[in-house]
Amino acid sequence: MQNGPATSTIHTMADVWDAYRDELEGVEDQVRKNLDSSVTLVNTVAAHILSGGGKRIRPLLLLLCARLCGYSAKDHLILGSLVEYIHTATLLHDDVVDDADLRRGRQTARKVWGNQVSILVGDYLYSKAICQIVGFRNQAINEVLSEACRKMAEGEVLQLYYNGNPQITEFEYRRIVEYKTASLIAASCRIGAIIGNASADQQATLFRFGQHLGVAFQLADDTLDYAANGDRLGKSLGQDLRQGKATLPLLHLLQQCPDADRQMIKDRMETRTLTEADLHRIISLMQEYGSIMYAMERAHELVVAANVDLALFEDSSPKRALAVVADYMVNRDR
Repeated sequence: MQNGPATSTIHTMADVWDAYRDELEGVEDQVRKNLDSSVTLVNTVAAHILSGGGKRIRPLLLLLCARLCGYSAKDHLILGSLVEYIHTATLLHDDVVDDADLRRGRQTARKVWGNQVSILVGDYLYSKAICQIVGFRNQAINEVLSEACRKMAEGEVLQLYYNGNPQITEFEYRRIVEYKTASLIAASCRIGAIIGNASADQQATLFRFGQHLGVAFQLADDTLDYAANGDRLGKSLGQDLRQGKATLPLLHLLQQCPDADRQMIKDRMETRTLTEADLHRIISLMQEYGSIMYAMERAHELVVAANVDLALFEDSSPKRALAVVADYMVNRDR
């Protein structure tokens, strides 16, 4: 079923934004409309981070999956805003855990208002999302989002547990990514399928599509810590390493580099005393041993798998848009 603009007109993310502009603006309207706390500071802090340049990828995936499954009503706009609230709450909490001063090139809420305010406004956004989700009286949606929130919390704890630990395996790292990042992306895709009255097979397939996409997104994001321009990324180069986080490029390097360099990296991770000279050495080693390329290859493999998932569905504008979004999520530069 054709749903939306002609498939042939969608080739880039700009085409996707243009094709679904009205619906995305509808999500933005819901995001703003539902920030109605009687406490002014809550609205101010929430507006600060919600206006910080996010691409609204999770609401976009939800609406595209809903359209892919033939949905034509308006509930996806509210649900998209609730998914964005949950995502934003995790960012507010993440920045406290990471002691982050910048996000997308702007000062974080914790930097401006302090850790306590950042945590509490994150809690408010979580509770706001939960209250409105309950209002839908849809048990399937409740279960999907509850499970996603549980996994995100567990993923955060797992990441904190392994911080500064160079012995983390690729399997353990992948588990953190699946929980912390991919779970909400996969849930967004499945919710779109649920409201589109998709079959059980279609729901499971779009959930798997979201899982593949979420892990691919994080793997590509990990490479930006070593390969991107810090100003464009909106954070310092090498920030993950400075915080003791062993991401896939670093795990690959630890398997490939000489013992002396391996020991230097482990020491810096454990003590979190990384100098600029250390960082340049590590980036040079990653280039020498193909560690960034290795992570990007794994990300692209997952995008291929995600596109295989989409093969279950007939050609349509939403299907083409989902493929474009998948490609964008691993080829972006910020």
